[in-house]
Amino acid sequence: MIRISRFQLFSMLILFQLGTTILFGFASGAGRDAWIASLLSALLGAAIIAGYLALFRMTGGLTLVEWFPALFGRWPGTIAAWLYPLLFLYDAGRIVADIRFLFPITILSGTPDWVIAGSFLIVVVYGLYAGVEVVGRVAGVLFPVVMVFFFLEIVLLVASGSLDAHHLSPVMAEGWGRVWNTVWPLGITQTFGESISFAMIWTYIARKNGLAGTTLAATLAAGAIIALTDVLGINGLGEGVFRQMTLPSLALLKLPSLADFLENLDALGVIYLVVNAFMKLSLHLLSVVLCVRRLTGAKSDRWIIPAAAAAAFFMGMTMADSFTDHLEAGFRNLPLQIWVPLFLVLPAAALAVAGIRKLGNAKGENPS
Repeated sequence: MIRISRFQLFSMLILFQLGTTILFGFASGAGRDAWIASLLSALLGAAIIAGYLALFRMTGGLTLVEWFPALFGRWPGTIAAWLYPLLFLYDAGRIVADIRFLFPITILSGTPDWVIAGSFLIVVVYGLYAGVEVVGRVAGVLFPVVMVFFFLEIVLLVASGSLDAHHLSPVMAEGWGRVWNTVWPLGITQTFGESISFAMIWTYIARKNGLAGTTLAATLAAGAIIALTDVLGINGLGEGVFRQMTLPSLALLKLPSLADFLENLDALGVIYLVVNAFMKLSLHLLSVVLCVRRLTGAKSDRWIIPAAAAAAFFMGMTMADSFTDHLEAGFRNLPLQIWVPLFLVLPAAALAVAGIRKLGNAKGENPS
């Protein structure tokens, strides 16, 4: 029987929520108040995920794609359920595009993008064939490593004198407008709303009595890490540079200089990119595989895994001609047109139906 520990779930969720997003400067549109927008996004994101957890509990532990047929009826519910593996597949394609564009910028400038993306996907596919438990174990190993390097980054940035706390003030001088514009809809959907994919994984948790606490703790911890990353970026680069740069987190790692020995921390940026991209792509494709298997009743993943990987590769290589177009679609078009309906509207409708049914059952059992 497949079982994932709570620590593995905690690790998977944090690495998933950090993803490649952490490299782009989360909520950088809010300038020096980006850390406030990040914390607010995490709090609202935790509330959204609490709604997913409530649906999981109210449906008796059904997975994401089983909620809608159970609540909306067979045919409407099945159609709604199929939207999610297609969405996760598209999101996996976006991670492939991130890899395609970011790796040549950082470490593999002379390597064809199709070679980079294809090699990365081969490793991911190998992990998926190993199964859900192995993906959880890998996350449990990688998460402490990432946290050690993140702590090392903070220590070296402080020791090198690269940070200036005055860049954070004045706080909220521009009001709530630009903060809220980064929170809604992108801030709460980009990483926290995407966590609805874990509704396919929760059923494998060994001890479900601590599921909600572990999931929400991981979400708040991820939000705190993202906010701290924003604080470091603003302190090190200044508000203007932080807002304008596409990859402020990578630029920040070039600042430390200790005794003419340690000139920059580019290696840490590469570690963040490889680990977070690997875990997010693995979990997106894992969600696709689990969704398709549930919806089709397939007893084997042998054809689903390579088909999903091939589709993600094709989309990642063709969805955008340039990095700018890729970011434009992700930051402006995707949240309102796709993420809000599938991460917020449809689950909210399902939660309302589940709540009405539960209330009706309670009245039926206790007639006045």
